[in-house]
Amino acid sequence: MVYYGQTSCEQDTERYLDVVKYVFSSYKKEVPLVINTMGWVKGEGLLLLIDIIRLLSPSHIVQMDVYDWKAMAPLTPEYVHLTPGLYTKGKQQAKCKQMGMSGAGSWKSSEGEGDVSAPDYKLLYVHPEFPRAGVAGEARVHSGILRDMSILGYLGQLQSPDIGAVLPLHGLVPYQVPFSAVALRVIHTDVAPTNIMYAVNASWVGLCRIPDEIRSQTDGPVLLTQTPVCDCLGFGIVRGVEMEKKLYHVLTPVPPENLRLVNCLLLGNIAVPNCVLVGQQGLEGEIPYVTSDYNYSILGSGKLKKKKHFKRREYAFECDYT
Repeated sequence: MVYYGQTSCEQDTERYLDVVKYVFSSYKKEVPLVINTMGWVKGEGLLLLIDIIRLLSPSHIVQMDVYDWKAMAPLTPEYVHLTPGLYTKGKQQAKCKQMGMSGAGSWKSSEGEGDVSAPDYKLLYVHPEFPRAGVAGEARVHSGILRDMSILGYLGQLQSPDIGAVLPLHGLVPYQVPFSAVALRVIHTDVAPTNIMYAVNASWVGLCRIPDEIRSQTDGPVLLTQTPVCDCLGFGIVRGVEMEKKLYHVLTPVPPENLRLVNCLLLGNIAVPNCVLVGQQGLEGEIPYVTSDYNYSILGSGKLKKKKHFKRREYAFECDYT
């Protein structure tokens, strides 16, 4: 597992391909492998998908089409063979010579038959007929809800197995991690070293292992200059930063035997669900990490946006677009 750190690869497709290569390199080919690709299949997304098909060489491709949606061509081996991807080149169509005297004569490739670089897979084309299949705009909303539910389910492992009251974050005992034990890297944006602790505090992080040994030259945090492509062993929340003792306070359900291997914390553009922060029970006074006193001049500041999902108005009459 690799922590990519963003919900979309649109801003860094090159790193996304590096991650795919890294994960695929560990596949032992002892069992069948199912690859679930993204739903981004327009523009550069389609080109990236062609790159992935060339990279992974699948035996079968299942393409699900949507009723009256013609934006995507069938991903036949011939189409993938000829079409350039985002980073790979397509096979140029061979120069053809007209055979015979008539204008209806057959055309034959001037190059050799059976090009070894041509993909060889079976395309299974599926037409889903269930209601609202592929309706634009809903997938992004649902994915955000499912992502929050997944994070909440993961954090649920921190709770006691006994049925009872759910403990808030401040009621759980965190691990104390010295600054010198782990390296830090913010994946999705540039953060000044002087502001790195503000970014890390109360954030969702990937608990990762880089092959390099961590060597701290100063008393401050160890900062990476580039985002590594490395193993991710799990996730956690940096519940607090203790500057005097140079410690991170980390909440995570990852077992201790795996935590011993962690030497890198990667912070991405994945936020702790709002309900975890605003729903902390048993507190007097202000809730930690939640405030209404902020300065709009600070980059990234602002109110949390509440998503309001309005249902589309259903019309009883049919429109004649002709």
